[in-house]
Amino acid sequence: MMRIKRLDHVVLRAKKKDAMIEFYCDVLGCTVEREVSAELGLTQLRAGNALIDIVSVDGVLGRHGGAAPGKGGRNMDHFCVYLEDFDEAVIRAHLAKFNVHGSDLEQRYGAEGYGPSIYLQDPEGNTVELKGAAS
Repeated sequence: MMRIKRLDHVVLRAKKKDAMIEFYCDVLGCTVEREVSAELGLTQLRAGNALIDIVSVDGVLGRHGGAAPGKGGRNMDHFCVYLEDFDEAVIRAHLAKFNVHGSDLEQRYGAEGYGPSIYLQDPEGNTVELKGAAS
């Protein structure tokens, strides 16, 4: 059984990345934690104990999400939940009970740094990231 401890991060796709960063920082009080190459188009904002990632729809990461936000596109790339215990074998066995297949295990950056991560899809096609403790 998996137990969620908290939300780790949410990834939003943006047509106007600078305006989004300004809103989340100036209006909501987030701070810029990390900028990842202009090519990737990713800025990570600290939001308490979690992150809000803003990706430009014309960057490498943003293009994976399809059309830009609007009637024909979506603006959320994925959200990530932080698990109390991250045991890959236990997670995969649990998912298999529900015929859910996760991605390969990778080390990805989250609210506490780099740690184990598996992506999966919910029934509506939303991407959910399962995240473990930073190594």
